[in-house]
Amino acid sequence: MTHPANGLDDVVHQRVRLGILAVVHEARRVEFGFLRTTLDLTTGNLSQHLTVLEKAGLVEIEKGYEGKRGRTWIHLTAAGKTALYEEISQLKRLIRQVEETPAADPASEPP
Repeated sequence: MTHPANGLDDVVHQRVRLGILAVVHEARRVEFGFLRTTLDLTTGNLSQHLTVLEKAGLVEIEKGYEGKRGRTWIHLTAAGKTALYEEISQLKRLIRQVEETPAADPASEPP
């Protein structure tokens, strides 16, 4: 049996990318500026993380206009939704294992 931590997805589990997937899942479609503000990221940082998620097939990026202003919208793909649910499920397994396993007593360990 492997440890639940081994099942965490490196693409999804990174804090910012997990946050992106969660926010986009909640809203179904998110404007780039809203996502940047909500996650307190720079434009460049958010762009880099979105590129990773897009290359992995987890989000789709749509560019267009709202009035005369250029806009970028992000939404989850079916694979992105599945990856988010699997990551949450794996995190729950990890939490359950930690909660159910008694912690080692540091006083009983050899010096």
